[in-house]
Amino acid sequence: MPKTYDQAYFDKWYRSAEHAVRSPAELRRKVAMVLGQAEFYLGRPVRNVLDVGCGEAPWRAELRRLRPGIEYRGLEASEYVVARYGRSRHIGYARFGQLAELRFDTRFDLIVCTDVLHYLKPAEIRAGLVGIGEMAEGLAFLEVYTREDDPGGDREGFYGRSARWYREAFDEVGLIPVGSQCYASPRLARHVASLERL
Repeated sequence: MPKTYDQAYFDKWYRSAEHAVRSPAELRRKVAMVLGQAEFYLGRPVRNVLDVGCGEAPWRAELRRLRPGIEYRGLEASEYVVARYGRSRHIGYARFGQLAELRFDTRFDLIVCTDVLHYLKPAEIRAGLVGIGEMAEGLAFLEVYTREDDPGGDREGFYGRSARWYREAFDEVGLIPVGSQCYASPRLARHVASLERL
């Protein structure tokens, strides 16, 4: 039976004191770190963000707090999330693999994808990464856990791949690792010094 990303799922893993693995303070620090890295490599403030697999869009409020006026677009495969928050939080329905064909009228200064890839099959990951490589103007934050990690949280449907597998998949689309699960787009290659590349 496929996993259902309904309200009960988000209540359990994002709001329950017993199960939630991330705190609001951790999210604030993470968003600030990622924005700082993106702006360092872009040489200017981040103007727009694509949040893939955004869930209920917790990044949106924090991004807008730090950068009022930032353009935010979320994509989510949960029908519950899109029905409940689609209009108010600018979230559209899409699966990760659909990024192979899905395009917008702009590239994105920052693409965020947290806690998604380790639940997907290889073909869907590779398809979606093509879109990320093409749509990223600045930085992609691809937060992924491997079989070497113990992130806690939801383990149902978790694929324990090696870190090497993900590195090779990211490299295939030209993403340049710059630390803390951040990847510079191919368009920023000339701005990434040799010792910054992991």
